[in-house]
Amino acid sequence: MGTSDIVLVAGATGGVGRRVVDELRKRGIPVRVLVRNEEKARRMLGSDVDLVVGDITKDSTLIPEYFKGVKKVINAVSVIVGPKEGDTPDRAKYSQGIKFFEPEIKGDSPEKVEYVGMRNLIKAVKKNLGLRRGKLLFGFEGDSYRQLSWGALDDVVMGGVSESTFQIDPNGSENGGAAGVFKGVVSTANNGGFTSIRTKNFSEPEDLSAYDGLEFRLKGDGRRYKVIIRTSLDWDALGYTGGIDTEKGKWQSIRLPFSSLRPIFRARTVTDAPPFDPSNVASLQLMFSKFEYDGKLNETFVEGPFELPVSSIRAYIKDPITPRFVHVSSAGVTRPERPGLDLSKQPPAVRLNKELDYILTFKLKGEDLIRESGIPYVIVRPCALTEEPAGADLIFDQGDNITGKIAREEIARMCVAALESPDACDKTFEVKSVVPFSEPFTVDPENPPPEKDYDIYFKNLKEGITGKEALQQNPLPV
Repeated sequence: MGTSDIVLVAGATGGVGRRVVDELRKRGIPVRVLVRNEEKARRMLGSDVDLVVGDITKDSTLIPEYFKGVKKVINAVSVIVGPKEGDTPDRAKYSQGIKFFEPEIKGDSPEKVEYVGMRNLIKAVKKNLGLRRGKLLFGFEGDSYRQLSWGALDDVVMGGVSESTFQIDPNGSENGGAAGVFKGVVSTANNGGFTSIRTKNFSEPEDLSAYDGLEFRLKGDGRRYKVIIRTSLDWDALGYTGGIDTEKGKWQSIRLPFSSLRPIFRARTVTDAPPFDPSNVASLQLMFSKFEYDGKLNETFVEGPFELPVSSIRAYIKDPITPRFVHVSSAGVTRPERPGLDLSKQPPAVRLNKELDYILTFKLKGEDLIRESGIPYVIVRPCALTEEPAGADLIFDQGDNITGKIAREEIARMCVAALESPDACDKTFEVKSVVPFSEPFTVDPENPPPEKDYDIYFKNLKEGITGKEALQQNPLPV
């Protein structure tokens, strides 16, 4: 991650959440916390913590300004389960685990926290985190279509005679669907030598800060074209410019990284221009020109007719893609309705799912919202959480079958490590330590266990395994 990319931690005052905050700080990663109780959060995390106050169960409290600069999220929010008979001020019984007390839901219901809250949180951060498939700015892709209003801007403004247009060809794409076509005739007569098409200023600037560049799907003609992106609504403003080289007669995807853009005004580099701001894209321009910039010439330039079919323009996330939404869920979420399962051998939350207002059912529905969102994600399903130290050997599994225990500290470290791991992306997994529930795990402060390389575990995970496979003939109640 870039040093200025902020990680938002939701549920930052919980057992896992506060440890996530500590781990991020240790690594020097900027962190912002989303909490309901400011006084409690500052007392627990320090008076200088970057903090916003909101409640994921209340959509109106998730103000867009809260998420400015946020690039990744670790969500440790969970419905509160506590002893029916009450608890100590520091929640000592809760920390021992649900196995040691008769549980009940405290506060908001599982449906409100795990499902409605997840829906609200995803809605609030989706623009900041971006989509794995990218953001379509123009074009035709499957059932998706987005039109832009393009107009010709040719060298006639300087006395030249070149001309161009942009038209929609209903059968112009590689698969027989529609495509836009930038075409015309370019001439150097009267000191001309360029044609271009430019969009009208967008009704609202496009925020592309979650992405790394623009990708063009087009049929090349062997020529080099300019792409000009403006962040000002002024007509005669500098443009952040890059070149794309096409191959003749071939449909291809060409990526233009934002980091490669050069600030240009009237074919000259502006050395004191501000950095390109992808959060404020006002218009796009596509140009074929004799000129590059600063006196350089386009080596592929030839006079005469040209034609460039473009089926789509999208913002993209560069490879390798890593998780941008890390969610701490729970092992057991698919088990309450699983046919043929011996509930007597399952953890209390599975046996008491109905009595606990379908806690695991709504945790699973919340997971599904993440998987369906398009945001690069990882879902961590810990077995029973303990206050023991991290460091025990671990067992990772998929399919939602294992039981056991694992330290909250271990889960926090794992979540932070997952942010940087392409192998964790779009995976769902369960995890426990090898230490049996009946045996305590301790660490010698003089000889602590080595730091784990979680990628060793992540690289063996597979996409698409959630444990829901066993429920296909016995769907969850709505």
